[in-house]
Formats: sequence, structure tokens, C-alpha cells
Amino acid sequence: MDLSGLTRPVTDLLDGAMDRAPVLGYTRIGSGLRRHWWPADPAPDSLTGKRVVVSGATAGIGLQMARAFAGLGATVHLLGRDPDKVRRCVREITAEFPAAEVVGEVCDVSDLGEVADWTAGFANRVPALNGLVHNAGLMPKQRHVTGQGHELQLATHVLGPQLMTERLLPLLRAARGASVVFVSSGGMYSTPLVIDDLEYRKDYNGVRAYARTKRMQVVLADAWARRLSGTDVRVESMHPGWVDTPGVAEYLPRFRIVTKPLLRDLADGADTAVWLVATRPPSKPGHFWHDRAQRPTTFGWQRHESQATVRRFLSEVSAMTGTPDTWV
Repeated sequence: MDLSGLTRPVTDLLDGAMDRAPVLGYTRIGSGLRRHWWPADPAPDSLTGKRVVVSGATAGIGLQMARAFAGLGATVHLLGRDPDKVRRCVREITAEFPAAEVVGEVCDVSDLGEVADWTAGFANRVPALNGLVHNAGLMPKQRHVTGQGHELQLATHVLGPQLMTERLLPLLRAARGASVVFVSSGGMYSTPLVIDDLEYRKDYNGVRAYARTKRMQVVLADAWARRLSGTDVRVESMHPGWVDTPGVAEYLPRFRIVTKPLLRDLADGADTAVWLVATRPPSKPGHFWHDRAQRPTTFGWQRHESQATVRRFLSEVSAMTGTPDTWV
């Protein structure tokens, strides 16, 4: 007897309640419960013959994503800014998956010049790209600027991914079925879209800058999804929950001490991004995911960004990156 029709309302209620209670929904408790009803895993070898780029792939969630993609048969382009770390991670994954093709790629995503050069070279080597995961991230306490004069978190989380997506778009189209995933954070719920000081020149705070740019990623991913609506390129953002990563240990040590018994492991944190690329599920406006389900981009008491605010943000990002201002 199929009881799914009876149990679905109960699981939906529980799932929604956890989504608004971070200690339950964002920790291993949430994923542990949701595994009982979330969609099926990708089929074994579901990415055989396909190519995926993962940025920020030399540690933490990014490295785990690269492992997972290799395990599903993909050719993985493991991208990081440190050549030694890139080579080491390539060796680790090929030792674990001897049949996998893992290609080391060196590029600092925060440096728009490096992004332009790397994407040009990559396009000459690769005919098509099935997956692009924007995972590179950081949370410095002090304000830093890049060689182009941009605040570092803005450049890493927003400007670099924007330029990379634009320049790799022909390869994504050529795949005839591709996915772009921005790895955001649940911390984005703590802030609206702030556009009056994109470069955060006034009263800089590293944690707030992180939350701001993670909100920007969600807005940017949704804008890309709208722009590419009707094509075979899907764009989503997601958040991994609270995960025990090297970044958390470095940037939020006290938070890690308090929450460590509840933090997710790396495989748990990487799961939804890998699943999105491997299964390409239908996605509705908002295009924000967590634990294999779409989530609201605002809580009930928060207002959605006005179209004028979003439009101004997109125009400024286009101007900063020298990319076409052709948003829907």
C-alpha cells in the first residue's frame, strides 16, 4: 500500500519547521531526518562522459564535491589558486578513483584578470562543460582589495563567478544540458540585498560582508536563471548548512567549538550541489536549494528585493566585470 499521500503533509510540515530553525535544519539533525524522504541519489556513473568545474576545490566542501563528481564518472576540473594544493588534491582523488580523470586548474577567482585569462585558455582545451560550481569562498576579518581595487569578498563570491559564468557560457550551451551552482550560505538570511556600498568601504565587518555577498549570490543566480530560461542551462544557488570545514575553523573558531557536535560532515555539505548538477531537477523562481529541496529566499517577516534594487545591483555587477548588461 502506498502511504506517501498520507505522510507527505507531515513531512512537508516537519521539513518547513526545520527550515526556519537553524539548529535543527542546518545541522546534521536536519539532513539526517530529511534523508528519509528526499529525492533519490544520482544514478551510479550518471556523469560519465561529462565535465564539471569546481572552484575552491582544494579543501573542505569543494574538495569533497570534486571527489563526489569523480565518483559519478565525471571529468573533474579541480580549480584552486595554490598550484601545490591543486596538484596534491588531484593526486588524492586519482588515488581514490583510479579510473577518474581529474585535471588541475590554477586560477584566483578574486582576480578578474586571472579569470579572463584562465577561461580563455580553458575554452581552447574543452569543447563543452556540463557543470560549473562556484564554491570558492573566504571571510577575512579585515577589508582587503584585489588588484582591480575590489573588496575581496565581493570579488571572490560575486564578481569572479559572474565573469567566469559569462565567459564559459558558450561551453555550457554546447553541453546541451548543463548546470551552474552558486554555493551560498544560510547566513544570507540575515541581510537584505545591500547595494549602496557594494565595495563595503564604510564600517567593514567580515561576517557581515560574508552574509551580504552570499545574499548577492542568491540574487545573481536567480537573475542568471531568468536570463537563461528556456535554454538547457540551469542556474541555481544552494546552502550547505552548518558544516565542519577548515573555513569555519579559521574564521569562526568559537562558533565551531559550541556547535561541533552538531556540525555536518563534508559529504553532507557537498550533497545538494552535487545532486543538482547530476540530476538537474526542475527549478522555480528563487532557485535557492538546501537538502535537495527548494527553499524560500526570505523568511516570512522579510521583504523581497524590489525589481529596481535588483536591476541596479545587476547593472553594477555587469559594469564592474565588463560583462553584458542584458538581464531580464
